[in-house]
Amino acid sequence: MYTYIAKRLLVAIPTLLIISIFVFSLQKLLPGDPILAMAGEERDPQVLEFLREKYRLNDPVPYQYVRWLGAALQGDLGISLRTNQPVLQLVGEKLPVTIQLAIMSMIFAFAIGVPMGILAAVKKNTMIDYLANIIALTGLSIPNFWLGIMLILLVSVNLGWLPASGYEPFFSNPLRSLETMLMPSFVLGNALAATLMRHTRSAMLSVLSADYIRTARAKGLPESTVVLEHGFRNAMLPIVTLTALLFGELLAGAVLTEQIFTIPGFGKLIVDAVFNRDYAVVQGVVICTAIGFILMNLLADILYVLLNPRMRAAL
Repeated sequence: MYTYIAKRLLVAIPTLLIISIFVFSLQKLLPGDPILAMAGEERDPQVLEFLREKYRLNDPVPYQYVRWLGAALQGDLGISLRTNQPVLQLVGEKLPVTIQLAIMSMIFAFAIGVPMGILAAVKKNTMIDYLANIIALTGLSIPNFWLGIMLILLVSVNLGWLPASGYEPFFSNPLRSLETMLMPSFVLGNALAATLMRHTRSAMLSVLSADYIRTARAKGLPESTVVLEHGFRNAMLPIVTLTALLFGELLAGAVLTEQIFTIPGFGKLIVDAVFNRDYAVVQGVVICTAIGFILMNLLADILYVLLNPRMRAAL
C-alpha cells in the first residue's frame, strides 16, 4: 500500500510543475498592469519604475518563474501586490472557510442524492423512478445564483430564520457559523445531489442485475440487506471517484455562491485577485487548489483499494 501511495505522489510532482508553468505563463497574457493599479491615480513614472524594480517585474518571464518556483518550494508563495500580505497567510485565512463550505455541501449532496439514486434504481421504471429523475434534472437546471437569491428572500427576508449573508468562524461561534453556512451549503449541495443521484442510480442498476444479487435474493435474504450490503457496497466505487472530483471542485471555490452570500472563501479571493491583477495570489490559490485535487484523487485511489478486495490482492 505504501509503495502504491508513493508512486501516486511521484506522479503528482510533474503534474504540479506543468500546472504552475501554465498558470504563470497564461496570466501574463491578461490585459492590464498590476503596477498601474497599485500606483493610484497620479501614476508618477518614477513611482511606476520603482515598483516594477521592487517586485522585479522587469525581469524576463522565465527568470520570474524560476525565482517564484524556488521560493514556493521553500513555502513562500510571494506577497500580495494589493494588500502587501504573504499569499500563504491569505490562503490560510480563506482555506478553512472553503473547506467548511465544501464539507457541509457534500453532506447535503449525499443526504439527498445517494438515497434518491438507490430508491430510483430499486424502483426502476416506476413513478418513484420518474419523480427522482425529474427532481435530479431540476436540480441540475436551476442556476445556483437564482436559487441562492430565492432562499435569501424566503428564508431570511420573509421568515427571518437564517442570516442572509456573512460568515462566522466555526471555532469562535459554532452555532452561528452553521447558521450562516446552511443556505450556501444547501445551494451547492442541491446541484451536486442531482449529479450524485444520476451516478448512484446508474451504478446500482448495473450491480442489481448481477448474478450474485439474484443468488442473494434466492437465498431469502431481506431486500434491505440485498440492496444495501450486497448492492450499494459494490456500487460505491464510481461514487467514490465522483465524490473526490466534486469535492475538489468545491475546494476551487464556488464563486457565485460565495459572492451572493458574502462568504470570504477561495472563490471570492481569486476573483478579486484576477480583477486586481494580483498575480502572486492567483498563482498561490491555483497551486493550492491543484494540490487539493491531487490529494482528493489520491484519497479516492486509496478507498478504491480498501473497497475492492481484488485490488488489495493485486497490491
